[in-house]
Amino acid sequence: MEDPTDTLVPKPSPPKIVQVVKDYGNRLFRFIRGRVGSDEDAEDILQEVWYQLSHSVNIEEIEQISGWLYRVARNKIVDKHRKKKPDSLGDHLHGEDGEFSIKAILLADDHDPETEYLKEIFWQELFVALEELPENQRRVFVENELENKTLQQIADESGEKLKTIISRKGYAVKHLRRRLETLYHEFLSY
Repeated sequence: MEDPTDTLVPKPSPPKIVQVVKDYGNRLFRFIRGRVGSDEDAEDILQEVWYQLSHSVNIEEIEQISGWLYRVARNKIVDKHRKKKPDSLGDHLHGEDGEFSIKAILLADDHDPETEYLKEIFWQELFVALEELPENQRRVFVENELENKTLQQIADESGEKLKTIISRKGYAVKHLRRRLETLYHEFLSY
């Protein structure tokens, strides 16, 4: 006889979780690994992401699973970096070439609440701006900047010319810089 309480408690669908792990596991690990000091740290953070996913109220209610996974991973990375020595936000606003760096802003370790708030807004606006891009430009930007693939790797995997991939990345960066410029200047004012 079936236990009537089984129907009262919603249970997460294990096959859905398994499929998410299969679909995103490697990419998410590469994303995390590019931002932490060791494979062990990356594996620990990835485990924390899977743990949080498995304890979500209902996976089916997460509209964009990839965005959710990357957001949780970023938060876990930030938490890990907070445990290390604090850096000033000014050290992170520009890339090696002295230009405005989206990645540098989003991964800054400043502990100031206002800066944390601006970073959160910046992440949200980045995802909105990414959705405005054509799929092929968005894919190149995400794989290169967030998943740490080289442009050559992307070209090889897609079977497209490297110049095409470079061009798509360039268009994506121009759009994102133009779209996020106001927030960038707000960042500079703090």
